[in-house]
Amino acid sequence: MRHTLFKILALFFMAYSGAQNIDISGNVQDGSGFPIPGANIIVNNSTKGTTTDFDGNFVLSGVKNGATISVSYIGYITQELVITSNKSLTIQLKEDLAQLDEVVVVGYGTQKKKDVTGAVSIVSAATLEDLRPVDAAQALQGTSAGVSVTSPSGSPGGNFNILIRGVSSNGDNGPLVIIDGYKGDLNSINPSDIETFSILKDAQAAIYGIQGANGVVLVTTKQGKKNSAAKISYNGYTGIQETTRELPYLNATEYALILNESYAANGQALPYPNISGLGTGINWQSELFDQAPITSHNLSVTGGGEKSTYYFGGSVLEQDGIIASDKSNFSRANAKIKLGFDITEKLKFTTSANYFNNNRKTIGENALGTPLFNALNYAPTYSIDQQDTSGFLGNEVVNPISQISNTFNKYSGNSIEGTFQLEYEAFEGFKVTSRIGLKSYNDNKKEFFPIVGYGSGKVFNNDRSSVIQTQNTNNSYTWDTFATYNKVFNEKHNTTFTLGTSAQRAWGDNLQGTGFDVPNNSWEFADISLANGLSEAKSTSSYIYDSRLSSYFGRLQYDYDSKYLLSAMVRRDGSSDFSPENRIDYFYSATGGWKISDEDFLKDSEVINFLKLRASYGTLGNNVGDDLYRALLSGEATYVLDGTLVTGTANGRIPNPEASWETAEKLDIGLDMNLFNNKLEIVADYFIEDRNDLLIENFPISGILGGGAPGAGLPTVNAGTTRNRGVELFLNYKESVSDDFSYGVSYNVTKINGEVTAVSNGVVSEGGSFSVGQPSIARMEVGQPIGYFYGLKSDGIFQNQAEVDAAPSQVGLGSAAAPGDIRFVDVNEDGEITIDDRTDIGKPQADYIMGLNFNFNYKNFDFSAYMYAELGKETVRNYERDQPNVNRLSLYLDRWTGEGTSNSVPRATTGATTNKLFSDFYVEDSSFLRMQNIQLGYSLPQDVIDKLGISKFRIYTKVNNAFTLTKYRGYDPAATNGDAIGGGIDYGFYPISRQFILGLNLSI
Repeated sequence: MRHTLFKILALFFMAYSGAQNIDISGNVQDGSGFPIPGANIIVNNSTKGTTTDFDGNFVLSGVKNGATISVSYIGYITQELVITSNKSLTIQLKEDLAQLDEVVVVGYGTQKKKDVTGAVSIVSAATLEDLRPVDAAQALQGTSAGVSVTSPSGSPGGNFNILIRGVSSNGDNGPLVIIDGYKGDLNSINPSDIETFSILKDAQAAIYGIQGANGVVLVTTKQGKKNSAAKISYNGYTGIQETTRELPYLNATEYALILNESYAANGQALPYPNISGLGTGINWQSELFDQAPITSHNLSVTGGGEKSTYYFGGSVLEQDGIIASDKSNFSRANAKIKLGFDITEKLKFTTSANYFNNNRKTIGENALGTPLFNALNYAPTYSIDQQDTSGFLGNEVVNPISQISNTFNKYSGNSIEGTFQLEYEAFEGFKVTSRIGLKSYNDNKKEFFPIVGYGSGKVFNNDRSSVIQTQNTNNSYTWDTFATYNKVFNEKHNTTFTLGTSAQRAWGDNLQGTGFDVPNNSWEFADISLANGLSEAKSTSSYIYDSRLSSYFGRLQYDYDSKYLLSAMVRRDGSSDFSPENRIDYFYSATGGWKISDEDFLKDSEVINFLKLRASYGTLGNNVGDDLYRALLSGEATYVLDGTLVTGTANGRIPNPEASWETAEKLDIGLDMNLFNNKLEIVADYFIEDRNDLLIENFPISGILGGGAPGAGLPTVNAGTTRNRGVELFLNYKESVSDDFSYGVSYNVTKINGEVTAVSNGVVSEGGSFSVGQPSIARMEVGQPIGYFYGLKSDGIFQNQAEVDAAPSQVGLGSAAAPGDIRFVDVNEDGEITIDDRTDIGKPQADYIMGLNFNFNYKNFDFSAYMYAELGKETVRNYERDQPNVNRLSLYLDRWTGEGTSNSVPRATTGATTNKLFSDFYVEDSSFLRMQNIQLGYSLPQDVIDKLGISKFRIYTKVNNAFTLTKYRGYDPAATNGDAIGGGIDYGFYPISRQFILGLNLSI
């Protein structure tokens, strides 16, 4: 009995002791013993908790003995402890290196971010969600070091130019785009369907051989997750667009005064003897620009079972233009599906498909005589519907409103693209993957040119209606099969072998026809089937193409003890675009890395959490040739058959059987570093690229070979070399101040120097135009960057006749100088100014490109801002017409009107001068800083959305292209047509729009 009573009392005592509450205290530290302020201490299965103070200390009262507490902090692994006493605790949290363990796609495989030995930039889905770009390419602007994204037009549906580490080729400089394994285009996919971008910038891209010289953009689209319930997400927005700026032009009174002055200077009668009633007149820009809507809807369903995953997405985008929205608009519809199945434990099947439809209407832009060009040059003294019937403004300037009303066209395109992939794991570590990617794109376009008259002698007058219809079919496939073997030898030797083959084909055709005399001179009847007029000229044209590429590739990835990293690649390519003797080549590269932070002397560093030195070197190709080795019947000829002249064809461009692709030699030395408990990430690179065997068009050869015949041309020859070198720096800092507040800042900057280092026989390639009838203004020449501007250099304005007499004569330019004219520099110092005194006066490529991005979260609010800048570049102002009576920029209000009045803007006169010759007067600094996105969002609290039965509800508002800081006078300092020789010339770019957006993110 006594023993029984003792047992009962003992059990009672134990129960009482276990149930008592105690006070606990302690200190939370990182792995180096430094205190962690703001760490969270939560008692599991309760609402009790606290945070550490500045010194990492905490006190928590009334904790049940035997309870479990969780200690957590951003960037560290959560730790759980069972409380058994009130003894003070010392808790050390381990760093969460999940960021470094992030999987990066590197081409025919993946690597952990910490093991990558090449220069790779990542753009995540979070960035895409912040930006919500219309075109996926826009997400790369300002977010990736070394990447420049520009557009030749702000019109709806306009394309984007992507450059990775500058311009190296005189031909195509765009990167290779791979979407889920197949060669694709960014403008055909919905940005909301993208999971990540991986951008390969150095020799690591050699795994893509002949196509990798300009860099590679690898796109991974979203997919479902196994064992997850269906998640339905809706993302939509609507907004209003407006122009970002109007150019400062003269009003009617200012225009008439300057015109009178210019006529008087030449002894002519005044065109506006009475200006008292002119007022401000018509602002043709304001008449063209208007607010326009933009709307987007995205719906997706994602999830997965035990052996399957699925993702379904659909989207619709509608965007009207800020100029003549009924004639300038764009719509895009996408349907996306991605499925994955585990057929067996060893065999997996994945498939994805994307349907893309787009419809577009456009107005003429970025050329002489287009509506925006005419809006800048048409006289403000004319009324809205008044035509220049007398030809007062010249034969190329017409009423822009009338011009738009007589513009008719439509474009429609449809694409289906996708992949089918099988992955088989034969045994542990050995996998075989076979994947075929398919793409088929078909489009058609119709243009109608009605009978119209704008006035006497106008070049846009049309006395016969016509309709042009064009149809294109473009198909391609990429079939890759590769095996990967992972093996660890002696616990420290980690190896991965990849061996594979790739077959690619691209083929298609084009058919274009013209019909004349459209019934009723009407768009409604504009169809070749109804236009039965006859023409002596050929009214049809067509072409076909078929290009094939066969490749073999191999890669060895090795690391010793996960500290010393090595990767070596080789690829053999054979292309049908070149002659049999020159169509096969080999490309090699090697990359290496050293994780210095894993060495004993840095393992216990209190500052450096991760430090890796890496380097790469290799060769890559750029396939910019197309049938260069074959003689084509694309020339013009007239034959006598049966005594009658018959129009036929003849040899076109002279063939070059020795032509081959360009080759890039790339060297990169980089450093990756994480500091201060992984809060600060630093990536720095130094790179050099030598681009060899550039294909130079119209290479001079003997005239007896027939290059000057009608429709013929000189051959394209491998004859040039360029060098690009520069540095990149990427900084990213993240800080979680408390449970309620966190923020992040990232900055990237790239400095690039580009130069042509050799051209055979000193040949100079030219391109780009200025005004009418003047020589080409852009060049490729040894010692200069590709596409630099070549013109006369000015040295102020002649103030008096004495200065004119003392200066070298300018008669050789076509006219003698007078006070008020531009004084040009005698560059060759031969005592006279001629066309031979042209020199380097600017370049369209920037010296620096950079991005600055900021975000913070406070409770349920989130804010982000994205900025992009280009510095050290110039743009040619070419939207002013060389006619005496057109309107002018307001800069001419500061013109020279007498000695000492101006030393930068020449006099006004209708007389002959050299002031309108291409010179640095028309070349402007187009450096800029653009606030491209500002966004503020609010998410419903967790307890509220739990009650509503949803997982996310967020509303946001944002402004795209909020403002641009620049000295450039044109619409868009970033705009360029993308040509290597001839880019950066502004004929009146369609301005990008400022967009005010209201959006919703909803998930169930």
